Amino acid sequence: MNIGIIGYGKMGRAIEKIAKNRNHNISLCYDETPEISLLKTVNLDVVIEFSQPGSVFNNIKICIENNIPVVCGTTGWLNKMEVIKKICKEKNGSFLYSSNFSIGMNIFFEINKKLSKLMYPYTKDYEVTIDETHHLEKIDKPSGTALSLAKDIIHNKMKKTWILDEKRIEADQILILSKRLGNVTGDHSVIYKSNIDKIEIKHEAYNRDGFAIGAVIAAEWIKNKKGVFSMKEVLGINK
Repeated sequence: MNIGIIGYGKMGRAIEKIAKNRNHNISLCYDETPEISLLKTVNLDVVIEFSQPGSVFNNIKICIENNIPVVCGTTGWLNKMEVIKKICKEKNGSFLYSSNFSIGMNIFFEINKKLSKLMYPYTKDYEVTIDETHHLEKIDKPSGTALSLAKDIIHNKMKKTWILDEKRIEADQILILSKRLGNVTGDHSVIYKSNIDKIEIKHEAYNRDGFAIGAVIAAEWIKNKKGVFSMKEVLGINK
């Protein structure tokens, strides 16, 4: 395939390496929003978008309006997700978003959902904490992955809402602890703690290759498909 990369930072370079190893051609590498005229002159089967929260919306919009499928992993912009879904539907476009493309993390998401269902009868007995650590360059806080974990716990009615970096929380809140340290790729833990025990599940990313491999697999999968998708469809995970 001919792949375009928007957001040519550490993730973009990791995606480029993986895509070339899988015999794809990189037709475009752009750090921020590319000119529309440039997109129209380059033969692209798909764009993989890992830019910044401030530019991601325009990047996705431009690609969809020019009939280019988009796979996006940028976080910190989801207040505009419904607008993107509407544009995608109106233009009969192709869009896939994930807060985390790691196959291991997507399995972790499913474990988190199952655990929160099992814990629901004991919601008054257990405090819930999501602890996430990333590198110093990560802008959004908490991470999109932590928000996805919290959303699934709330969906299963274990708690009602989340709160960030507070010392005291209400019984119906999830505490998210968000740290930015050194070159940490991404660590996430979900902890249930009562007066008698603690249950903890954890995912630790050693490098960016797991995210890059997942993003390229998603790009391969979305070719010739129309609609709005997630890694659930890519991995064949039932809702």
